[in-house]
Amino acid sequence: MQFESGIDFARKLDDIDPLARFQQEFSIPTRPDGSREIYLCGNSLGLQPKRARDYITQELDKWASLGVKGHFDCDFPWMPYHEFLSESSAALVGAQTDEVVVMNSLTVNLHLMMVTFYRPTRKRYKIVIEDHAFPSDHYAVESQLRHHGVDPQDGLLLLKPREGEELLRIEDIAALIEREGDSIALMLLPGVQYYTGQLLPMAELTQLARGKGICVGFDLAHAVGNIPLQLHDWNVDFACWCSYKYLNSGPGSVAGCFVHRRHAQDTQLPRFAGWWGHDKQTRFRMENRFQAIPTAEGWQLSNPPILSLAAIRASLDIFTEAGGMAPLRDKSEKLTAYLQFLLKAEVGEFISIITPEDPEQRGCQLSLCCDARHLSGRALFQRLEENGVTCDWREPNVIRVAPVPLYNRFEDVYRFVEILKTACNE
Repeated sequence: MQFESGIDFARKLDDIDPLARFQQEFSIPTRPDGSREIYLCGNSLGLQPKRARDYITQELDKWASLGVKGHFDCDFPWMPYHEFLSESSAALVGAQTDEVVVMNSLTVNLHLMMVTFYRPTRKRYKIVIEDHAFPSDHYAVESQLRHHGVDPQDGLLLLKPREGEELLRIEDIAALIEREGDSIALMLLPGVQYYTGQLLPMAELTQLARGKGICVGFDLAHAVGNIPLQLHDWNVDFACWCSYKYLNSGPGSVAGCFVHRRHAQDTQLPRFAGWWGHDKQTRFRMENRFQAIPTAEGWQLSNPPILSLAAIRASLDIFTEAGGMAPLRDKSEKLTAYLQFLLKAEVGEFISIITPEDPEQRGCQLSLCCDARHLSGRALFQRLEENGVTCDWREPNVIRVAPVPLYNRFEDVYRFVEILKTACNE
């Protein structure tokens, strides 16, 4: 698409956008003067779906009127409530319904998966992650190594960009897999790297790693709800994600987990077991002989927080109504490309984009690096906030901007760049 400057062009794109109506489904923060913020921070916390309040209120009313009976004979009973999210969650990640479960938090799920899928031996004991992994992932991996008596200095393989570069090169990852493959037990990488916004070729990396006998897991915190996924067909072993970013389910909301069917049906796999992962037919016999459910549900520990699941259900219903990831991805590519076009045209002398230019190598996030000769990135970020823009800052020098296709419009992008240009020139 040939983009043009000027607000009239942005409004024209909004007029023909088939997803524009979904902005009305979300509560957009306002400034003290009552004007609406330009919210470009869905990569950190998605906006509240208006219907989430209604869905949560329904559960509060059920609790008030039914008490414990709310677990059983009523609309959306609590006992199987997580199952109401399985079909739509599976659709978002390209999985079979029995391969996904909504449970716990992201890092808890990563630990639970590593209990099962990181089984070090004397010869095969190393874990591969990226050098600038999200800190929680790095902490989790190091603690798993130490738990198994492996020194992280020996057992942790860090994928690093080349000198002077920001992005990982696939040929370098392939070279490490080829060189170290016989000693690697697990490769745990992001779907979308949180700092740079780089989308990794998950299918290709999975094939390379599994060809060397390496177990493959992905942290999809910045990928789920952002890009199309096909976890089952890619033959990924496991994946975990949070739901409060692009899935718009509220701060600290319950996370999700994928376990490929070939593993999920193996009830003898080692795991940390809990009551909610036990066979549903015999759970209430209260016997102390654990029998795992032969699906991803077999990794559950406890009954989930229903109010949080209600918020997730509200958001997933909107994804379903929008037609799933295909139309959202189509708009996302246009929206992000339009942002890139305006940034280069209006503030190219001040800002560089470290996210890949190729749409197939990124989601909706662009990571902007400030030219320190001209201005302080932190000061620029604060100026944006003062002028009604919500994005986010990541040390040492990156402003992350994420135009989300469900609730951001092309005019939002245009106005953001105008504010950014003014701030840069000041």
